[in-house]
Amino acid sequence: MRVLVAVPALNEAAAIGQVLSSLAAVHPIGDVVIVDDGSRDNTAAIARAAGAHVVSHAINLGVGAAMGTAFKYAVRNGYDAVIQFDGDGQHRTEHIGELIAALDGADIVIGSRFAVGGTYKSSAARRSVQRLIAGVTSLFARTRLTDATSGFRIAGPRALAVFAEHYPVEWLGDTVESIVLATRQNLTVREIPVDMNERAGGVPSQSVFKATLYTARIMFILGLATIRTVPPQVRSANRRQKAEAAA
Repeated sequence: MRVLVAVPALNEAAAIGQVLSSLAAVHPIGDVVIVDDGSRDNTAAIARAAGAHVVSHAINLGVGAAMGTAFKYAVRNGYDAVIQFDGDGQHRTEHIGELIAALDGADIVIGSRFAVGGTYKSSAARRSVQRLIAGVTSLFARTRLTDATSGFRIAGPRALAVFAEHYPVEWLGDTVESIVLATRQNLTVREIPVDMNERAGGVPSQSVFKATLYTARIMFILGLATIRTVPPQVRSANRRQKAEAAA
């Protein structure tokens, strides 16, 4: 199986060099693509110097659009699976092999901060929101999920075919709505416990007010996902994958 590691990056010049160095220790750097999502610093130049492939957006389009670009890049270049990996140093490379191994029997595997064995710490407000989101998303996935908003995940061949045709681009839609999209195509989702580092930069929202707004947006996204028509090309991609698997 050819596995592409996709790193959506926006102004990550301070961290991207170290991220790529850690990736190179466990995964061929030639199978890493940085989707430079409109950075105004030298993120792209550092990535190229490290040996990674770089695809650049002229303007910032968001993580969902960056991953949509990565899935299309993967299909064009003959990859079978795509791992999403943060460019800020939060994700740990030692779990990459575990994600790949866990694809046996699943189409999407999520690295969960909160599954049994995880040690990630979160504020009470954020954790309560994450539990609610995970509980609702679990109903769609028909399996118990504890970290539906985790961006550390792998999409296997059938999921890759679907996501290369369409991937949600709304903020947070790339995580929770993509799960709903996948399950509507009868793809299977599971999770494994992973450790994550604290953010290298930025301040996550922690107030009850911000947590409430965050929850409302996620619930709105989930509501849209249930009524949104699945694009015909997505259904066609899923049927092609099933036919190829049967052959």
